[in-house]
Amino acid sequence: MNIDGKAYRTIWVAEDGWSVKVIDQTRLPHELTILTLKTADDAAHAIKSMQVRGAPLIGATAAYGVCLALRTDASDEAVDKVIAMLAAQRPTAINLRWALEEMRDTVRNIPRDKRVAAAYERAAELCDDDVKVNTRIGQHGLKPILVAAEEKAQGEAVNILTHCNAGWLACVDRGTALAPIYEAHDRGIKVHVWVDETRPRNQGASLTAYELGAHGVPHTIIVDNAGGHLMQQGLVDLCIVGTDRVTTNGDVANKIGTYLKALAAKDNGVPFYVALPHSTIDWTLASGSDIPIEERSADEVLVMTGRTRDGKIVPVEIAAPGSPARNDAFDVTPARLVTGLITERGVSAASREGLLTLYPERAGEAK
Repeated sequence: MNIDGKAYRTIWVAEDGWSVKVIDQTRLPHELTILTLKTADDAAHAIKSMQVRGAPLIGATAAYGVCLALRTDASDEAVDKVIAMLAAQRPTAINLRWALEEMRDTVRNIPRDKRVAAAYERAAELCDDDVKVNTRIGQHGLKPILVAAEEKAQGEAVNILTHCNAGWLACVDRGTALAPIYEAHDRGIKVHVWVDETRPRNQGASLTAYELGAHGVPHTIIVDNAGGHLMQQGLVDLCIVGTDRVTTNGDVANKIGTYLKALAAKDNGVPFYVALPHSTIDWTLASGSDIPIEERSADEVLVMTGRTRDGKIVPVEIAAPGSPARNDAFDVTPARLVTGLITERGVSAASREGLLTLYPERAGEAK
């Protein structure tokens, strides 16, 4: 994606050939800051603090975290230790565990003196694969947008509602839920995106709106609770969201508030799609009730960061002093509310049978 005419990925190896550069997403949309990760602890902090976020990007960052750790200790014990440490940073996103296991498999049975080079090569492959997969998700996800476009009067835009950020900033490039939107826009199909602000961290208002604006996609930020009202008014043609984990039966874990959007969509006959890469499917879990839900700091609810009129970026308290807050980061949308799952292999029903039509090779391990 482009920022001020310059092409960026969200993560890349620096010119020194070993340290890792990432965009600090906690500074967006007001400031573009590039961070340098030099240790596995740096990678862990970036993941935990949400300087990097989004399931695919978390996995890519963790993969490079393993590379950084191996530079100082490439023993089996060190590999197991750093993988366990990185895996503990964000429990809900399955891509994190998947990427770490890919890295473990890469270095497990090769000599220690070859492990660093092999690890960097594999981490780069995972990033390149993410871009290819997301491009195909965009191509397959274009189909329901085209269906909606055919039902619109000439010159009218397809109105798409999304929640949280599942675009370029959540991945290495292109995105999952936003990939079909970029595909449609780039082909000249008129689209307009309703962008949920996505409290408490405002990934929609801060990140989704930022990247849609940079790409020239028409969009409007709305408060989280406006989605149902817009659907009642006939102003939403379809919803597309991302996900941090999909279980074998098609249940979907995504940013808190997704479940409520799916309920409103069902009540109003609005198609509700979920876009995801293969690495987000957890074949070991039978249903969404088995997904661990991360509970984050109450400060994310009680404090907001923004830019003042004089240009300063500051945190401000927004709640009644002394009041406690609960901050569940994700919720689970039951498969019955999902119109379809958009993957790099096509669009399927949100069910075990639907997923296995796309991934028949996983039949033996699917719960």
